[in-house]
Amino acid sequence: MHVRELFDLTGKTAVVTGGGRGLGEQIAIGLAEAGSNVVVCSRKVENCIEISKKLEELGVESTALQCDVTNGDDIQNVIDQTVEKFGTIDILVNNSGASWGAPVDDMPLEAFQKVINVNVVGTFLMSQAVGKVMTKQGYGKIINIASVAAFRGSYPELMDAIGYNASKGGVVSFTKDLAVKWGPQGIHVNAIAPGMFPTKMSKVMFERNREKYIEGIPLRRVGTDKDLKGAALFLASQASDYVTGETIVVDGGSIAH
Repeated sequence: MHVRELFDLTGKTAVVTGGGRGLGEQIAIGLAEAGSNVVVCSRKVENCIEISKKLEELGVESTALQCDVTNGDDIQNVIDQTVEKFGTIDILVNNSGASWGAPVDDMPLEAFQKVINVNVVGTFLMSQAVGKVMTKQGYGKIINIASVAAFRGSYPELMDAIGYNASKGGVVSFTKDLAVKWGPQGIHVNAIAPGMFPTKMSKVMFERNREKYIEGIPLRRVGTDKDLKGAALFLASQASDYVTGETIVVDGGSIAH
């Protein structure tokens, strides 16, 4: 098989949660550029509608759906509508995420639980539901969006969000375990751990400590709107058919030292 065929997603169908902005938007565009039809979903469907129109301009089919990943009914609706329209779900990108900044001493329990519910429980619920479709097919690619925060502690002056760090550590562990459990069914489960990208979630934090963040990145820059596309495409395509249970770090080298 030619290497270009390995990365070709023509005729595939992907579901990207949190696809209405930020990293989810970037990944959705990358998958569409490789030929995949893409369903983008998030709590705010208006954002997804806008992105869905962009994707269709790339020559693929796209649908925008409302989905709270902690809500089982929302999840099932996404699956039902996707299968009804496209007949399959080949790729799932669990990108929906939440964070809450506060010192550990003052972190409200409900805030901590909200972050865990979206980042960990939501990833579990979405994977569990889509996995039933993928198991029938005997094939599927699940990509969980973790974070470099999963691999280290954060100085509070740079990032004071213990629930986020804890949740992303959970996503990495969940990825490994699910890969082992579902490998025999032909389902690949991997993760991407982005470093500093200027998203809505990180914007204020980055602007407040820009120089400190840049100093900690060997490549001396933050991620751009093209830096996740390659990793996502690799994990979504046949190029990664012998890769599962792994987390690809895309951080400019920030955790290499």
